[in-house]
Amino acid sequence: MSRYRRLFKNFSLRSKMLVLVLPLVVVPIIVVGSVIGFISTQQAYRGITQTSKADLEHMATFTTDLLNSHYQQFQVYKEDKQKSFIKGLTSMVGMATDLVEVEYNQQKKGRLSMAAAKAEAKKALKRVNVGDTGYIFAMTSKGDLEIHVAQEGENILDAQDENGRHFIREIVSSALKSRPGEVLYIIYPWRNAALGDSSPRKKIAAYRYFKEWDWIIAASGYLEETYEDNAFERNAFADLKARIQEKKVGQTGYIYTMDSRGTFTIHPDAEGRNLIDARDAEGNSFLRQMCREKDGWIRYPWQNPGDPAPRMKIVRYTYFAPWDWIVAVGSYEDEFYHEANLIKGQTFLSMLALTILACAVSVILVSLAAKIFTDPIQRMIAVIRQVKQGRLDRQMVIEGNDELGELAATFNRMTEIIKRNREMESTLAQQGKMASLGVLSSGVAHEINNPLGVILGYAGYLEKKIPPEDPNYAFIHEIKRESKRCKKIVQDLLSYARTPNPVLEATDINELLGQIVDFAANHTDLYFVTMVRNFSPDLPEVMVDADQLRQVAINLILNAGAAMPEGGEIEVATALNDDGRLRITIADNGAGIPAENLEKIFEPFFTTKARGTGLGLAITKQIIDLHQGRISIDSTVGQGTMVTIVLPLKREEY
Repeated sequence: MSRYRRLFKNFSLRSKMLVLVLPLVVVPIIVVGSVIGFISTQQAYRGITQTSKADLEHMATFTTDLLNSHYQQFQVYKEDKQKSFIKGLTSMVGMATDLVEVEYNQQKKGRLSMAAAKAEAKKALKRVNVGDTGYIFAMTSKGDLEIHVAQEGENILDAQDENGRHFIREIVSSALKSRPGEVLYIIYPWRNAALGDSSPRKKIAAYRYFKEWDWIIAASGYLEETYEDNAFERNAFADLKARIQEKKVGQTGYIYTMDSRGTFTIHPDAEGRNLIDARDAEGNSFLRQMCREKDGWIRYPWQNPGDPAPRMKIVRYTYFAPWDWIVAVGSYEDEFYHEANLIKGQTFLSMLALTILACAVSVILVSLAAKIFTDPIQRMIAVIRQVKQGRLDRQMVIEGNDELGELAATFNRMTEIIKRNREMESTLAQQGKMASLGVLSSGVAHEINNPLGVILGYAGYLEKKIPPEDPNYAFIHEIKRESKRCKKIVQDLLSYARTPNPVLEATDINELLGQIVDFAANHTDLYFVTMVRNFSPDLPEVMVDADQLRQVAINLILNAGAAMPEGGEIEVATALNDDGRLRITIADNGAGIPAENLEKIFEPFFTTKARGTGLGLAITKQIIDLHQGRISIDSTVGQGTMVTIVLPLKREEY
């Protein structure tokens, strides 16, 4: 007894509820079943076989009609797309000819030479694309390519398509015979190895003859690109497939399709596989017979994995010629007579079935009840495991005001306290590092600034004594400039190590940023940059250190200007977030920052500039952190960068 008790203690809550509640439900049902006694037995086989066969026939006809409807719909769709594509090619050729005619008129008026006019026309036409892989090309009546994406300058008069036809000669011949302004067409098979084509595809070219330059101007593209691999086709076929697969035949029967070679095209678990040589329980190749006859009925014994013995299966199959598909609808014969066998059963079997059904329902209901009680606990356990792994940002969902809700709320408060304590420990550790860095920086500044001052003094003295034309003047100037750079590095190091706590005053952010934008607009490094203001009106005053924030904004604007040496636009904007925080954005359309550098952009001493110290953005982030704000950078190479600063309107006091 103690052994079973220990085993019971190891059960999960759901298992314990099943063990305790299930007997209370099942025992009364057995008693009621015994009282009811005998259930009438009647024969129910009459008509079942015929009715079931009619159902299979109906399902096969329904599936064939569904496939035919999809086929007809897509045929109309392809024809419409092809007509639209041909019309588009005609417009492209007309547009291309108009461009050439414009350059010809410039030549005719003497404004351009023929060579210059043709060069301008080539430049314009090369920028035009036709579909995914099509393009515009031009050639002379001798077959010399004047414009082409890959073969410009070559003679293709003797080129042949995949059938060996000299289609270029046909184009030239018909173009020379065409009426002025007439657009002609040609369709030919073509395989482009550069695009990975394994077999030829139909290609159409629309062309028109421009007699003045002896140019045949053409636009070409693949016909199948107008409809194949199209979202419409994929979605339509997926919908068709879902409609077929959702049709159930009996309890375990289903509809499936295969091609005449035995490859399943729609099947619950064998789609895409070729099982032409599959055999039934008696060794007959039933699929090969279906592929050979294509239409009819077939019965064969089949044993699924897990079945104790083979069961007889009956299948109605028919042929869908447009796709070379065989549509099959099958079911087990014993499922036809399932209801009759139930009615035929004795009282004991009926009672047993009732008991099993009651047990199943009871298991479901008890499991559902157990799920309602244990799912919140499982979710709590999952959160606890994640917190145990160090993810203190995870929170339990409070689903009610009961004991579990109170437990979740208490746990959330506990993780918040732990998280804040860790942040405080990290802050204290960082402050310790900064203190050590400050001591080191002070010593470095004291030891380096004095020699630098002497170097700068003597360099300035020599610079005044030596005339600019003297060869040594450039060396003295370089010594002076690099010494100033060393001094700037030491000052930045001191600024990062000893950034003072902000002196907070109520500040009008728009007014402060307006002053900075005015300053930036007149800065020599931003001569070719346009400054744009986008300030939100009626912003409340914010408690900030204006000097520190001015340092942040100037640093970010100068960085943005450095990313646009050829000129550009910098937008400075303010707004209020939905959470009531102030948002400042500084956006440029410069070179952008590579993704691999974004993760390190705020690290001290990280820089991509040839003469940068790598402390500017580190100091900027330190100032924003001291204001209890957040700073983030989003950038796309070649498009620009946006820096977002979010500041609280009210500071939290720790």
